[in-house]
Amino acid sequence: MSNLKALYMNLRIKHKMFVLISVIMLVVAVLGIVVQRYTFDFYDQEIYQQSSKALRLSTLNIENELKKMEKLTFMLATDPTIQHYLRSIKSGLSDYDNYVVRTTVQERMVNIGALDKYVLSSQLYDVNDNEYAVGANSITVSMERLNQFKTMTAVNQGGMTWIAPGGKDQSLIAAREVRSFQQLKLDNIGTLALRIDMNKLFSDFAKGMNSNDARLIIMEDKQAIYPEASEFPIERLNEITGREGYEIISTDGKKYFVTYMASTKTEWTYFTLIPFDSIFDRVVKVKNTIIIIFIVLFVAILLVAVGFANGITEPIERLNAKMKKVQLGNFDYADEPGDRALAMDEAGQMHRNFRIMVERINELIHENYVKQLTIRDTEFKALQAQINPHFLYNTLESINWSAKLSNQTHISQMVEALGSLLRTSINQKEPLIPISQELEIIGHYVTIQKYRFEERLDFHIDVPDMLLTCRIPKLSLQPLVENAINYGLEQMIDTCSIKIHAYTDQELLFITVQDNGPGMEISFVEQLLGGQVKTKGSGLGLKNIEDRIKLLYGEAYGLSVESAPNEGTKVILMLPYEKRDFHV
Repeated sequence: MSNLKALYMNLRIKHKMFVLISVIMLVVAVLGIVVQRYTFDFYDQEIYQQSSKALRLSTLNIENELKKMEKLTFMLATDPTIQHYLRSIKSGLSDYDNYVVRTTVQERMVNIGALDKYVLSSQLYDVNDNEYAVGANSITVSMERLNQFKTMTAVNQGGMTWIAPGGKDQSLIAAREVRSFQQLKLDNIGTLALRIDMNKLFSDFAKGMNSNDARLIIMEDKQAIYPEASEFPIERLNEITGREGYEIISTDGKKYFVTYMASTKTEWTYFTLIPFDSIFDRVVKVKNTIIIIFIVLFVAILLVAVGFANGITEPIERLNAKMKKVQLGNFDYADEPGDRALAMDEAGQMHRNFRIMVERINELIHENYVKQLTIRDTEFKALQAQINPHFLYNTLESINWSAKLSNQTHISQMVEALGSLLRTSINQKEPLIPISQELEIIGHYVTIQKYRFEERLDFHIDVPDMLLTCRIPKLSLQPLVENAINYGLEQMIDTCSIKIHAYTDQELLFITVQDNGPGMEISFVEQLLGGQVKTKGSGLGLKNIEDRIKLLYGEAYGLSVESAPNEGTKVILMLPYEKRDFHV
Protein backbone atom coordinates (compact mmCIF):
# COMPACT_ATOMS: atom_id res chain seq x y z
CA MET A 1 0.00 0.00 0.00
CA SER A 2 2.84 2.37 0.88
CA ASN A 3 4.49 1.62 -2.49
CA LEU A 4 1.30 2.55 -4.35
CA LYS A 5 1.02 5.73 -2.32
CA ALA A 6 4.63 6.64 -3.08
CA LEU A 7 4.09 5.86 -6.78
CA TYR A 8 0.99 8.09 -6.84
CA MET A 9 2.76 10.92 -5.04
CA ASN A 10 5.60 10.83 -7.59
CA LEU A 11 3.27 11.03 -10.59
CA ARG A 12 3.01 14.21 -12.60
CA ILE A 13 0.06 16.44 -11.73
CA LYS A 14 -1.86 15.73 -14.93
CA HIS A 15 -1.39 12.00 -14.43
CA LYS A 16 -2.65 12.36 -10.85
CA MET A 17 -5.77 14.15 -12.11
CA PHE A 18 -6.25 11.48 -14.76
CA VAL A 19 -5.96 8.70 -12.13
CA LEU A 20 -8.27 10.55 -9.72
CA ILE A 21 -11.00 11.08 -12.32
CA SER A 22 -10.64 7.48 -13.51
CA VAL A 23 -11.03 6.17 -9.95
CA ILE A 24 -14.11 8.35 -9.41
CA MET A 25 -15.65 7.11 -12.65
CA LEU A 26 -14.88 3.49 -11.77
CA VAL A 27 -16.45 3.92 -8.32
CA VAL A 28 -19.56 5.41 -9.93
CA ALA A 29 -19.59 2.53 -12.43
CA VAL A 30 -19.32 -0.09 -9.67
CA LEU A 31 -22.11 1.59 -7.68
CA GLY A 32 -24.22 1.74 -10.84
CA ILE A 33 -23.63 -1.95 -11.53
CA VAL A 34 -24.54 -2.84 -7.94
CA VAL A 35 -27.74 -0.75 -8.08
CA GLN A 36 -28.55 -2.17 -11.51
CA ARG A 37 -27.97 -5.70 -10.24
CA TYR A 38 -30.21 -5.05 -7.26
CA THR A 39 -32.91 -3.61 -9.53
CA PHE A 40 -32.81 -6.59 -11.90
CA ASP A 41 -32.90 -9.03 -8.97
CA PHE A 42 -35.92 -7.18 -7.62
CA TYR A 43 -37.47 -7.30 -11.09
CA ASP A 44 -36.83 -11.06 -11.25
CA GLN A 45 -38.51 -11.49 -7.88
CA GLU A 46 -41.54 -9.50 -9.02
CA ILE A 47 -41.84 -11.56 -12.20
CA TYR A 48 -41.51 -14.72 -10.17
CA GLN A 49 -44.21 -13.58 -7.72
CA GLN A 50 -46.64 -12.80 -10.51
CA SER A 51 -45.79 -15.95 -12.42
CA SER A 52 -46.06 -18.02 -9.24
CA LYS A 53 -49.48 -16.62 -8.44
CA ALA A 54 -50.76 -17.40 -11.92
CA LEU A 55 -49.19 -20.88 -11.82
CA ARG A 56 -50.66 -21.61 -8.37
CA LEU A 57 -54.15 -20.54 -9.48
CA SER A 58 -53.95 -22.56 -12.69
CA THR A 59 -52.62 -25.67 -10.97
CA LEU A 60 -55.35 -25.44 -8.34
CA ASN A 61 -58.05 -25.40 -11.02
CA ILE A 62 -56.37 -28.19 -12.96
CA GLU A 63 -55.97 -30.39 -9.89
CA ASN A 64 -59.59 -29.79 -8.88
CA GLU A 65 -60.70 -30.98 -12.29
CA LEU A 66 -58.32 -33.96 -12.15
CA LYS A 67 -59.71 -34.73 -8.73
CA LYS A 68 -63.16 -34.86 -10.33
CA MET A 69 -61.74 -37.29 -12.90
CA GLU A 70 -60.33 -39.40 -10.07
CA LYS A 71 -63.75 -39.38 -8.39
CA LEU A 72 -65.41 -40.34 -11.69
CA THR A 73 -63.10 -43.33 -12.14
CA PHE A 74 -63.86 -44.39 -8.57
CA MET A 75 -67.64 -44.21 -9.22
CA LEU A 76 -67.29 -46.25 -12.42
CA ALA A 77 -65.01 -48.84 -10.80
CA THR A 78 -67.27 -49.29 -7.75
CA ASP A 79 -70.66 -49.12 -9.44
CA PRO A 80 -72.64 -52.26 -8.35
CA THR A 81 -74.07 -52.86 -11.82
CA ILE A 82 -70.68 -52.69 -13.53
CA GLN A 83 -69.18 -54.82 -10.75
CA HIS A 84 -71.93 -57.45 -11.20
CA TYR A 85 -71.49 -57.77 -14.95
CA LEU A 86 -67.70 -57.82 -14.78
CA ARG A 87 -67.87 -60.67 -12.22
CA SER A 88 -70.33 -62.45 -14.50
CA ILE A 89 -67.97 -62.11 -17.44
CA LYS A 90 -65.16 -63.53 -15.36
CA SER A 91 -67.41 -66.55 -14.56
CA GLY A 92 -68.10 -67.16 -18.28
CA LEU A 93 -71.17 -66.18 -20.42
CA SER A 94 -72.71 -67.07 -23.74
CA ASP A 95 -72.38 -64.81 -26.80
CA TYR A 96 -75.86 -63.42 -26.28
CA ASP A 97 -75.17 -62.72 -22.65
CA ASN A 98 -71.97 -61.00 -23.64
CA TYR A 99 -73.89 -58.72 -26.00
CA VAL A 100 -76.41 -57.84 -23.30
CA VAL A 101 -73.61 -57.16 -20.82
CA ARG A 102 -71.79 -54.90 -23.29
CA THR A 103 -74.89 -52.85 -23.93
CA THR A 104 -75.83 -52.62 -20.27
CA VAL A 105 -72.31 -51.69 -19.10
CA GLN A 106 -71.96 -48.97 -21.73
CA GLU A 107 -75.35 -47.49 -20.82
CA ARG A 108 -74.42 -47.54 -17.17
CA MET A 109 -71.09 -45.77 -17.90
CA VAL A 110 -72.97 -43.04 -19.75
CA ASN A 111 -75.48 -42.65 -16.94
CA ILE A 112 -72.74 -42.29 -14.29
CA GLY A 113 -71.14 -39.42 -16.25
CA ALA A 114 -68.32 -41.00 -18.15
CA LEU A 115 -68.83 -38.52 -21.00
CA ASP A 116 -67.48 -35.46 -19.20
CA LYS A 117 -66.50 -32.55 -21.47
CA TYR A 118 -62.81 -33.19 -20.78
CA VAL A 119 -63.12 -36.95 -21.33
CA LEU A 120 -62.29 -38.08 -24.84
CA SER A 121 -63.47 -41.62 -24.08
CA SER A 122 -64.08 -43.98 -21.16
CA GLN A 123 -62.73 -47.46 -21.86
CA LEU A 124 -63.39 -50.45 -19.62
CA TYR A 125 -61.65 -53.80 -20.10
CA ASP A 126 -62.83 -57.10 -18.57
CA VAL A 127 -60.59 -59.98 -17.60
CA ASN A 128 -60.74 -61.27 -21.16
CA ASP A 129 -59.47 -57.90 -22.49
CA ASN A 130 -62.83 -57.14 -24.10
CA GLU A 131 -63.29 -53.39 -24.47
CA TYR A 132 -66.39 -51.44 -23.39
CA ALA A 133 -65.88 -47.90 -24.70
CA VAL A 134 -68.12 -44.85 -24.72
CA GLY A 135 -67.33 -41.47 -26.28
CA ALA A 136 -67.07 -39.96 -29.72
CA ASN A 137 -63.25 -39.98 -29.66
CA SER A 138 -62.69 -43.51 -28.46
CA ILE A 139 -59.79 -45.39 -30.03
CA THR A 140 -58.73 -49.01 -30.16
CA VAL A 141 -55.84 -49.46 -27.76
CA SER A 142 -53.06 -51.80 -28.81
CA MET A 143 -52.27 -54.83 -26.68
CA GLU A 144 -48.93 -53.27 -25.74
CA ARG A 145 -50.67 -50.15 -24.48
CA LEU A 146 -53.31 -52.21 -22.67
CA ASN A 147 -50.65 -54.29 -20.96
CA GLN A 148 -49.03 -51.02 -19.86
CA PHE A 149 -52.37 -50.00 -18.27
CA LYS A 150 -52.59 -53.31 -16.44
CA THR A 151 -49.01 -53.26 -15.21
CA MET A 152 -49.13 -49.69 -13.88
CA THR A 153 -52.58 -49.99 -12.24
CA ALA A 154 -51.67 -53.28 -10.59
CA VAL A 155 -48.97 -51.51 -8.59
CA ASN A 156 -51.55 -49.25 -6.91
CA GLN A 157 -53.93 -52.16 -6.23
CA GLY A 158 -57.09 -50.39 -7.25
CA GLY A 159 -55.81 -46.90 -6.52
CA MET A 160 -55.68 -44.03 -8.96
CA THR A 161 -52.91 -44.16 -11.58
CA TRP A 162 -51.97 -41.37 -13.99
CA ILE A 163 -50.40 -42.55 -17.23
CA ALA A 164 -48.52 -40.20 -19.51
CA PRO A 165 -49.26 -40.00 -23.23
CA GLY A 166 -47.49 -42.57 -25.34
CA GLY A 167 -47.41 -43.94 -28.87
CA LYS A 168 -50.26 -42.81 -31.08
CA ASP A 169 -52.38 -41.91 -28.07
CA GLN A 170 -51.45 -38.38 -26.99
CA SER A 171 -54.03 -38.10 -24.23
CA LEU A 172 -53.56 -38.22 -20.48
CA ILE A 173 -54.87 -41.47 -19.01
CA ALA A 174 -56.63 -41.68 -15.64
CA ALA A 175 -56.68 -45.41 -14.94
CA ARG A 176 -57.33 -47.79 -12.08
CA GLU A 177 -57.70 -51.50 -11.56
CA VAL A 178 -61.35 -52.62 -11.05
CA ARG A 179 -61.60 -54.99 -8.08
CA SER A 180 -64.58 -56.87 -6.79
CA PHE A 181 -65.75 -55.64 -3.41
CA GLN A 182 -68.25 -58.50 -2.98
CA GLN A 183 -67.43 -60.10 0.36
CA LEU A 184 -64.25 -57.99 0.20
CA LYS A 185 -62.48 -60.48 -2.01
CA LEU A 186 -60.91 -57.66 -4.02
CA ASP A 187 -60.41 -59.90 -7.04
CA ASN A 188 -59.26 -58.23 -10.26
CA ILE A 189 -62.27 -58.13 -12.57
CA GLY A 190 -61.17 -55.48 -15.08
CA THR A 191 -59.30 -52.30 -15.92
CA LEU A 192 -60.72 -48.80 -16.34
CA ALA A 193 -59.06 -46.03 -18.39
CA LEU A 194 -60.33 -42.48 -18.97
CA ARG A 195 -58.68 -40.65 -21.84
CA ILE A 196 -58.53 -36.95 -20.90
CA ASP A 197 -58.34 -34.12 -23.44
CA MET A 198 -55.30 -32.32 -22.05
CA ASN A 199 -55.31 -29.51 -24.61
CA LYS A 200 -58.85 -28.53 -23.76
CA LEU A 201 -58.33 -28.99 -20.02
CA PHE A 202 -55.16 -26.90 -19.87
CA SER A 203 -56.46 -24.24 -22.27
CA ASP A 204 -59.53 -23.75 -20.05
CA PHE A 205 -57.77 -23.69 -16.69
CA ALA A 206 -54.39 -22.23 -17.65
CA LYS A 207 -55.61 -19.17 -19.50
CA GLY A 208 -52.86 -16.57 -19.72
CA MET A 209 -50.17 -19.21 -19.22
CA ASN A 210 -49.64 -19.59 -22.94
CA SER A 211 -49.47 -15.86 -23.63
CA ASN A 212 -46.16 -14.21 -24.58
CA ASP A 213 -44.94 -17.59 -25.88
CA ALA A 214 -45.17 -19.04 -22.36
CA ARG A 215 -45.38 -22.83 -22.00
CA LEU A 216 -46.94 -25.02 -19.36
CA ILE A 217 -45.15 -28.32 -18.75
CA ILE A 218 -46.14 -31.04 -16.29
CA MET A 219 -43.53 -33.57 -15.19
CA GLU A 220 -43.74 -36.78 -13.21
CA ASP A 221 -40.72 -38.97 -12.41
CA LYS A 222 -38.60 -37.05 -14.96
CA GLN A 223 -41.18 -37.74 -17.70
CA ALA A 224 -43.50 -35.29 -19.39
CA ILE A 225 -47.20 -35.64 -18.61
CA TYR A 226 -48.14 -32.77 -20.83
CA PRO A 227 -47.22 -33.70 -24.43
CA GLU A 228 -46.22 -30.24 -25.54
CA ALA A 229 -43.22 -30.57 -23.26
CA SER A 230 -41.55 -32.62 -25.97
CA GLU A 231 -40.69 -29.34 -27.75
CA PHE A 232 -38.36 -28.39 -24.90
CA PRO A 233 -35.31 -30.42 -23.75
CA ILE A 234 -36.85 -32.20 -20.75
CA GLU A 235 -33.44 -33.14 -19.35
CA ARG A 236 -32.80 -29.46 -18.53
CA LEU A 237 -35.90 -29.42 -16.32
CA ASN A 238 -34.73 -32.57 -14.55
CA GLU A 239 -31.70 -30.61 -13.32
CA ILE A 240 -33.93 -28.35 -11.24
CA THR A 241 -34.26 -29.34 -7.58
CA GLY A 242 -36.69 -28.12 -4.94
CA ARG A 243 -40.44 -27.94 -4.68
CA GLU A 244 -40.96 -24.30 -5.61
CA GLY A 245 -38.95 -21.42 -7.05
CA TYR A 246 -37.56 -20.00 -10.30
CA GLU A 247 -34.44 -20.29 -12.43
CA ILE A 248 -33.05 -18.97 -15.71
CA ILE A 249 -32.17 -21.82 -18.10
CA SER A 250 -30.22 -21.56 -21.34
CA THR A 251 -30.73 -24.06 -24.16
CA ASP A 252 -30.06 -23.92 -27.90
CA GLY A 253 -28.79 -20.36 -27.54
CA LYS A 254 -32.02 -19.17 -25.90
CA LYS A 255 -32.82 -18.26 -22.30
CA TYR A 256 -36.01 -19.15 -20.46
CA PHE A 257 -37.44 -17.83 -17.21
CA VAL A 258 -38.73 -21.00 -15.50
CA THR A 259 -41.17 -20.97 -12.58
CA TYR A 260 -41.87 -24.36 -10.99
CA MET A 261 -44.20 -25.70 -8.31
CA ALA A 262 -44.76 -29.23 -6.99
CA SER A 263 -48.31 -30.58 -6.75
CA THR A 264 -49.71 -31.19 -3.26
CA LYS A 265 -52.02 -34.00 -4.41
CA THR A 266 -50.02 -35.83 -7.05
CA GLU A 267 -46.39 -36.55 -7.88
CA TRP A 268 -46.48 -33.92 -10.58
CA THR A 269 -44.39 -30.79 -10.91
CA TYR A 270 -45.75 -27.83 -12.88
CA PHE A 271 -43.36 -25.69 -14.92
CA THR A 272 -44.01 -22.37 -16.61
CA LEU A 273 -41.47 -21.48 -19.31
CA ILE A 274 -41.34 -17.89 -20.52
CA PRO A 275 -38.75 -16.92 -23.16
CA PHE A 276 -36.25 -14.66 -21.45
CA ASP A 277 -36.03 -12.30 -24.41
CA SER A 278 -39.78 -11.65 -24.44
CA ILE A 279 -39.78 -10.27 -20.89
CA PHE A 280 -36.23 -8.97 -20.58
CA ASP A 281 -35.63 -7.71 -24.11
CA ARG A 282 -36.50 -4.15 -23.20
CA VAL A 283 -34.57 -4.39 -19.94
CA VAL A 284 -31.50 -5.72 -21.74
CA LYS A 285 -31.76 -2.91 -24.29
CA VAL A 286 -31.95 -0.35 -21.49
CA LYS A 287 -28.96 -1.99 -19.77
CA ASN A 288 -26.89 -1.97 -22.97
CA THR A 289 -27.89 1.63 -23.66
CA ILE A 290 -26.80 2.64 -20.16
CA ILE A 291 -23.46 0.85 -20.60
CA ILE A 292 -22.86 2.52 -23.99
CA ILE A 293 -23.79 5.93 -22.59
CA PHE A 294 -21.49 5.39 -19.63
CA ILE A 295 -18.57 4.37 -21.87
CA VAL A 296 -19.11 7.41 -24.09
CA LEU A 297 -19.33 9.67 -21.04
CA PHE A 298 -16.25 8.01 -19.54
CA VAL A 299 -14.19 8.63 -22.70
CA ALA A 300 -15.56 12.17 -23.08
CA ILE A 301 -14.84 13.03 -19.43
CA LEU A 302 -11.34 11.58 -19.70
CA LEU A 303 -10.65 13.67 -22.80
CA VAL A 304 -11.98 16.77 -21.07
CA ALA A 305 -9.96 15.88 -17.97
CA VAL A 306 -6.77 15.44 -20.03
CA GLY A 307 -7.32 18.81 -21.70
CA PHE A 308 -8.14 20.41 -18.36
CA ALA A 309 -5.06 18.87 -16.72
CA ASN A 310 -2.83 19.95 -19.61
CA GLY A 311 -4.20 23.47 -19.30
CA ILE A 312 -3.07 23.51 -15.66
CA THR A 313 0.20 21.58 -15.91
CA GLU A 314 1.52 22.91 -19.23
CA PRO A 315 2.51 26.32 -17.75
CA ILE A 316 4.03 24.51 -14.75
CA GLU A 317 6.03 22.22 -17.07
CA ARG A 318 7.28 25.24 -19.00
CA LEU A 319 8.32 26.87 -15.73
CA ASN A 320 10.04 23.63 -14.67
CA ALA A 321 12.03 23.58 -17.95
CA LYS A 322 13.16 27.16 -17.36
CA MET A 323 14.19 26.27 -13.80
CA LYS A 324 16.34 23.43 -15.16
CA LYS A 325 18.14 25.90 -17.44
CA VAL A 326 18.82 28.16 -14.46
CA GLN A 327 20.01 25.12 -12.52
CA LEU A 328 22.61 24.50 -15.24
CA GLY A 329 23.87 28.07 -14.84
CA ASN A 330 21.90 29.79 -17.61
CA PHE A 331 20.49 32.92 -15.93
CA ASP A 332 19.38 34.58 -19.16
CA TYR A 333 15.58 34.33 -18.91
CA ALA A 334 13.83 34.15 -22.29
CA ASP A 335 10.47 32.82 -23.49
CA GLU A 336 10.65 29.92 -25.92
CA PRO A 337 9.43 30.64 -29.48
CA GLY A 338 5.86 29.51 -29.92
CA ASP A 339 4.96 29.82 -26.23
CA ARG A 340 1.38 30.95 -25.85
CA ALA A 341 0.55 33.90 -23.67
CA LEU A 342 -0.08 32.96 -20.06
CA ALA A 343 -3.17 33.95 -18.14
CA MET A 344 -2.56 35.81 -14.90
CA ASP A 345 -3.72 32.94 -12.72
CA GLU A 346 -1.49 31.23 -10.16
CA ALA A 347 0.65 29.61 -12.89
CA GLY A 348 1.04 32.89 -14.75
CA GLN A 349 2.00 34.69 -11.53
CA MET A 350 4.60 31.96 -10.83
CA HIS A 351 6.14 32.59 -14.28
CA ARG A 352 6.19 36.34 -13.66
CA ASN A 353 7.71 36.02 -10.18
CA PHE A 354 10.30 33.52 -11.42
CA ARG A 355 11.29 35.83 -14.28
CA ILE A 356 11.71 38.74 -11.85
CA MET A 357 13.70 36.54 -9.49
CA VAL A 358 16.05 35.27 -12.22
CA GLU A 359 16.61 38.78 -13.54
CA ARG A 360 17.40 39.98 -10.03
CA ILE A 361 19.78 37.06 -9.42
CA ASN A 362 21.48 37.78 -12.72
CA GLU A 363 21.96 41.39 -11.67
CA LEU A 364 23.38 40.34 -8.33
CA ILE A 365 25.77 37.92 -10.03
CA HIS A 366 27.11 40.61 -12.28
CA GLU A 367 27.24 43.25 -9.57
CA ASN A 368 28.49 41.22 -6.61
CA TYR A 369 29.79 37.83 -7.66
CA VAL A 370 31.88 39.19 -10.49
CA LYS A 371 33.30 41.81 -8.15
CA GLN A 372 34.17 39.16 -5.59
CA LEU A 373 35.85 37.03 -8.25
CA THR A 374 37.88 40.05 -9.29
CA ILE A 375 38.96 40.66 -5.71
CA ARG A 376 39.82 37.00 -5.18
CA ASP A 377 41.72 36.85 -8.44
CA THR A 378 43.65 39.96 -7.45
CA GLU A 379 44.50 38.52 -4.06
CA PHE A 380 45.57 35.20 -5.61
CA LYS A 381 47.77 36.92 -8.12
CA ALA A 382 49.28 38.98 -5.36
CA LEU A 383 50.02 35.80 -3.45
CA GLN A 384 51.53 34.24 -6.53
CA ALA A 385 53.63 37.31 -6.97
CA GLN A 386 54.90 36.98 -3.42
CA ILE A 387 55.63 33.28 -3.74
CA ASN A 388 56.85 32.59 -7.24
CA PRO A 389 56.21 28.91 -8.05
CA HIS A 390 59.17 28.82 -10.40
CA PHE A 391 61.42 30.10 -7.62
CA LEU A 392 60.15 27.25 -5.35
CA TYR A 393 60.60 24.60 -8.09
CA ASN A 394 64.13 25.82 -8.89
CA THR A 395 65.05 25.91 -5.21
CA LEU A 396 63.72 22.36 -4.59
CA GLU A 397 65.52 21.15 -7.73
CA SER A 398 68.80 22.60 -6.42
CA ILE A 399 68.29 20.84 -3.07
CA ASN A 400 67.51 17.62 -4.96
CA TRP A 401 70.80 17.72 -6.93
CA SER A 402 72.76 18.57 -3.81
CA ALA A 403 71.25 15.54 -2.05
CA LYS A 404 72.08 13.30 -5.02
CA LEU A 405 75.68 14.55 -5.11
CA SER A 406 75.92 13.80 -1.40
CA ASN A 407 74.37 10.32 -1.95
CA GLN A 408 71.41 11.26 0.27
CA THR A 409 68.83 9.21 -1.66
CA HIS A 410 65.95 9.53 0.79
CA ILE A 411 66.36 13.32 0.92
CA SER A 412 66.34 13.44 -2.87
CA GLN A 413 63.17 11.34 -3.10
CA MET A 414 61.41 13.43 -0.44
CA VAL A 415 62.30 16.65 -2.26
CA GLU A 416 61.06 15.22 -5.58
CA ALA A 417 57.77 14.15 -3.97
CA LEU A 418 57.35 17.57 -2.37
CA GLY A 419 58.01 19.29 -5.69
CA SER A 420 55.52 17.09 -7.51
CA LEU A 421 52.96 17.68 -4.74
CA LEU A 422 53.34 21.46 -4.98
CA ARG A 423 53.31 21.43 -8.77
CA THR A 424 50.13 19.31 -8.92
CA SER A 425 48.34 21.33 -6.24
CA ILE A 426 49.16 24.74 -7.70
CA ASN A 427 48.79 23.98 -11.40
CA GLN A 428 45.39 22.30 -11.11
CA LYS A 429 42.84 25.09 -11.59
CA GLU A 430 39.71 22.96 -12.08
CA PRO A 431 37.47 22.31 -9.02
CA LEU A 432 36.79 18.74 -10.25
CA ILE A 433 39.61 16.39 -11.20
CA PRO A 434 39.74 12.65 -12.10
CA ILE A 435 40.26 10.21 -9.26
CA SER A 436 43.57 9.22 -10.88
CA GLN A 437 44.97 12.76 -10.37
CA GLU A 438 43.72 12.90 -6.78
CA LEU A 439 45.46 9.57 -6.14
CA GLU A 440 48.64 10.99 -7.70
CA ILE A 441 48.58 13.87 -5.19
CA ILE A 442 48.01 11.37 -2.38
CA GLY A 443 50.89 9.24 -3.69
CA HIS A 444 53.35 12.16 -3.41
CA TYR A 445 52.06 12.96 0.07
CA VAL A 446 52.33 9.34 1.26
CA THR A 447 55.87 9.07 -0.17
CA ILE A 448 56.98 11.91 2.12
CA GLN A 449 55.16 10.42 5.12
CA LYS A 450 56.69 6.97 4.58
CA TYR A 451 60.16 8.42 5.13
CA ARG A 452 58.87 9.79 8.41
CA PHE A 453 57.02 6.77 9.75
CA GLU A 454 58.77 4.03 7.73
CA GLU A 455 57.24 0.57 8.31
CA ARG A 456 54.55 1.92 10.69
CA LEU A 457 52.59 3.26 7.70
CA ASP A 458 50.84 0.58 5.62
CA PHE A 459 49.01 2.29 2.72
CA HIS A 460 46.77 0.54 0.09
CA ILE A 461 44.64 1.72 -2.84
CA ASP A 462 41.69 -0.38 -4.12
CA VAL A 463 40.09 1.60 -6.97
CA PRO A 464 38.85 -0.18 -10.15
CA ASP A 465 40.33 1.12 -13.40
CA MET A 466 36.86 1.97 -14.71
CA LEU A 467 36.43 4.52 -11.91
CA LEU A 468 39.78 6.30 -12.33
CA THR A 469 38.24 8.71 -14.87
CA CYS A 470 35.35 9.70 -12.59
CA ARG A 471 35.68 13.32 -11.48
CA ILE A 472 35.63 14.29 -7.80
CA PRO A 473 36.24 17.57 -5.94
CA LYS A 474 39.92 18.50 -5.85
CA LEU A 475 41.70 17.72 -2.56
CA SER A 476 38.73 15.78 -1.16
CA LEU A 477 40.70 12.58 -0.40
CA GLN A 478 44.18 13.89 0.51
CA PRO A 479 42.93 15.68 3.69
CA LEU A 480 41.20 12.45 4.74
CA VAL A 481 44.48 10.50 4.40
CA GLU A 482 46.26 13.29 6.26
CA ASN A 483 43.63 13.11 9.07
CA ALA A 484 44.03 9.32 9.23
CA ILE A 485 47.81 9.81 9.80
CA ASN A 486 47.35 12.64 12.30
CA TYR A 487 44.55 11.04 14.37
CA GLY A 488 45.40 7.40 13.78
CA LEU A 489 49.04 6.71 13.04
CA GLU A 490 50.49 9.32 15.42
CA GLN A 491 48.41 7.89 18.28
CA MET A 492 49.62 4.32 17.70
CA ILE A 493 52.77 2.35 18.37
CA ASP A 494 51.90 -0.51 16.02
CA THR A 495 51.57 -0.36 12.26
CA CYS A 496 48.65 1.74 10.99
CA SER A 497 46.89 0.43 7.89
CA ILE A 498 45.20 3.06 5.70
CA LYS A 499 43.12 1.96 2.71
CA ILE A 500 41.33 3.86 -0.05
CA HIS A 501 38.45 1.91 -1.67
CA ALA A 502 35.99 2.99 -4.40
CA TYR A 503 32.84 1.27 -5.66
CA THR A 504 29.48 2.07 -7.24
CA ASP A 505 25.92 1.28 -6.22
CA GLN A 506 23.25 2.06 -8.83
CA GLU A 507 23.79 5.75 -9.71
CA LEU A 508 26.06 6.53 -6.73
CA LEU A 509 29.85 6.56 -6.34
CA PHE A 510 31.23 5.68 -2.90
CA ILE A 511 34.87 6.34 -1.86
CA THR A 512 36.04 5.24 1.59
CA VAL A 513 39.20 6.10 3.53
CA GLN A 514 39.60 3.60 6.36
CA ASP A 515 42.24 3.13 9.06
CA ASN A 516 42.69 0.74 11.97
CA GLY A 517 43.63 3.50 14.41
CA PRO A 518 42.30 4.09 17.94
CA GLY A 519 38.97 5.37 16.64
CA MET A 520 36.89 8.22 18.09
CA GLU A 521 33.94 8.79 20.36
CA ILE A 522 30.62 9.52 18.70
CA SER A 523 30.53 12.96 20.33
CA PHE A 524 33.96 13.82 18.88
CA VAL A 525 32.84 12.64 15.42
CA GLU A 526 29.83 14.98 15.64
CA GLN A 527 32.12 17.86 16.58
CA LEU A 528 34.33 17.11 13.57
CA LEU A 529 31.35 17.05 11.21
CA GLY A 530 30.06 20.27 12.75
CA GLY A 531 33.37 22.06 12.23
CA GLN A 532 33.81 22.65 15.98
CA VAL A 533 37.28 21.03 16.11
CA LYS A 534 40.33 22.68 14.54
CA THR A 535 41.98 20.05 12.35
CA LYS A 536 45.65 19.34 12.18
CA GLY A 537 47.68 19.59 9.03
CA SER A 538 46.25 21.26 5.91
CA GLY A 539 43.27 22.72 7.72
CA LEU A 540 40.72 21.21 5.30
CA GLY A 541 38.37 19.62 7.84
CA LEU A 542 35.48 17.21 7.30
CA LYS A 543 32.95 20.04 7.47
CA ASN A 544 34.78 21.89 4.72
CA ILE A 545 34.85 18.82 2.46
CA GLU A 546 31.16 18.06 3.03
CA ASP A 547 30.17 21.67 2.29
CA ARG A 548 32.08 21.56 -1.00
CA ILE A 549 30.34 18.29 -2.00
CA LYS A 550 26.89 19.66 -1.22
CA LEU A 551 27.68 22.89 -3.06
CA LEU A 552 28.77 20.96 -6.15
CA TYR A 553 26.18 18.18 -6.25
CA GLY A 554 23.32 19.03 -3.90
CA GLU A 555 22.05 18.18 -0.44
CA ALA A 556 21.50 14.50 -1.31
CA TYR A 557 25.26 13.89 -1.33
CA GLY A 558 27.93 14.37 1.31
CA LEU A 559 30.20 12.71 3.83
CA SER A 560 29.66 10.30 6.71
CA VAL A 561 31.92 8.85 9.42
CA GLU A 562 31.84 5.42 11.04
CA SER A 563 34.06 5.17 14.13
CA ALA A 564 34.22 3.76 17.63
CA PRO A 565 36.94 3.59 20.30
CA ASN A 566 39.58 0.92 19.48
CA GLU A 567 37.74 -0.04 16.25
CA GLY A 568 39.30 2.34 13.74
CA THR A 569 37.67 4.99 11.58
CA LYS A 570 35.98 4.91 8.15
CA VAL A 571 35.13 8.10 6.26
CA ILE A 572 32.67 7.60 3.36
CA LEU A 573 32.17 10.04 0.48
CA MET A 574 28.86 9.66 -1.42
CA LEU A 575 28.97 11.29 -4.87
CA PRO A 576 26.99 10.98 -8.10
CA TYR A 577 28.40 8.41 -10.51
CA GLU A 578 29.13 10.56 -13.53
CA LYS A 579 31.89 10.72 -16.17
CA ARG A 580 31.37 14.13 -17.69
CA ASP A 581 32.99 17.47 -17.05
CA PHE A 582 31.46 19.87 -14.55
CA HIS A 583 31.75 23.63 -14.48
CA VAL A 584 31.12 25.35 -11.19
